[in-house]
Parts: sequence; C-alpha cells; structure tokens
Amino acid sequence: MTTKLSRLLASSRNHLSKNILCGKDGNLSDGLPLHTFTSRAGISTAGQNLGIKGIAAPYTVFKGKAALSVTPILPTFTKLDSGLHVVERRGVMMLKFIPAIGERKYDWEKKQLFALSPTEVGSLISLGASDSCEFFHDPSMLSSNAGQVRKSLSIKPHSTGSGYMISLTVVNNVEKSRDNLSVPFTTAEFAVVKTACSYALPHILGWDRLTDKVARGHASNFKSDRQLMDSEWDK
Repeated sequence: MTTKLSRLLASSRNHLSKNILCGKDGNLSDGLPLHTFTSRAGISTAGQNLGIKGIAAPYTVFKGKAALSVTPILPTFTKLDSGLHVVERRGVMMLKFIPAIGERKYDWEKKQLFALSPTEVGSLISLGASDSCEFFHDPSMLSSNAGQVRKSLSIKPHSTGSGYMISLTVVNNVEKSRDNLSVPFTTAEFAVVKTACSYALPHILGWDRLTDKVARGHASNFKSDRQLMDSEWDK
C-alpha cells in the first residue's frame, strides 16, 4: 500500500510540474499572463538550463475593480567608438493597471501603463504616512500635439491611515476616451512597493553595472532583453 501511494504522489507531482512548465496552471482566474507562470517555473529550477530569455518578476496586487503590477525595466546601453558604454534608453519602474471584468478576472488587453522615472521613484520612496504625490505625463508636451493623450498618476494615503490609494487617469482626446483606474494598497502592500523601488533604483539607473566587475568584462551583458522593454505609450 505504501509503495502504491508513493508512486501515485510521484506521478501527480510530475504531472503538475509538466503543466507549470508548459504554462498550464490550474488556476488562471486571477488574470496573470501565461508568461508569468513560465517565468516562475524558470526561477524555481534556476540550476537547470531551460533556455529562458529574460525573467519577468512583477509584484502584482489584485483588488475588486482593478489590479496593479509593478515591474523594473532595466536600461539599455550602447557602445561608443571609444569603447565606453553609455545609457541608450533609461530604465523605469513600469506600473501596469489592469481593469477587472469579473470576480478574479482581469482584462490584460486593456491595460494602461505609467512609467516612473528615477526622480519619480524617489518621490514615491520618500512618501511619509500622511504624504501624497501626483505625476503628469504627456509624450507630446513640447510639440503641436500636446494634450492629445494625457496621463496623471496620484498616490494618496487613506484617511484612516491604513494604506494608500494609487489612481491613474488617462485622457485620450483623439479617441474621445477617459479611463480611471484605482487600486487600494494596504500599508504592508505599499511597504513592499517602496522597498522594491529602493532596491531597483540603482539598477534602473544602470549604476549596478559600474560596480559589477563581471559585467565589465563582458560587453554583451550591457544589452538588456528588449522584449521586456515595454514603453508607456506602446499599445
């Protein structure tokens, strides 16, 4: 009996492992994209060569009306004729707001992006328990197309002191649309975001490359995975 039970448990584990590696998870109702599950499988088997190109490790908070995912996007570097590597495209902390379309279901096709610059990350990190901040983005601010698409992000503490409300408003005057997405964060959830941003800040600046002696000896390491370089204004 013991031998049969052991074989049954081993078979179940193998079947589950195959499903995870193939992106077939039994519970996808929370709306996580398939590549996230694939990456998780890659992290859990880091000692094996699974041929994974890049790793996606977002911190995502799911709430009733929307979800918010926070992901560091590393900078890309280019090599000058002098041999010096300089930042070609700066890194950001990418915020992805995903509207809910049902209980534990989210529409990732209608996500809205907001890219926090290093300075904006600094504003978020320095927020106190009763502080708030607001950011405005317009990709055409200095051109004749200014105001066609405007994004505003606000981070405000709850009146009860139990956390923060992070809200995004996107006004598209070309498509005559206005999207409002808000996600409440508990004190603990917001503490995770602040700590993660503090850790990621030197990396999105590219300063970690200055102190990484291994990366200095391998120029190819200065090129980030462009598949992970989402732009705030990409659709």
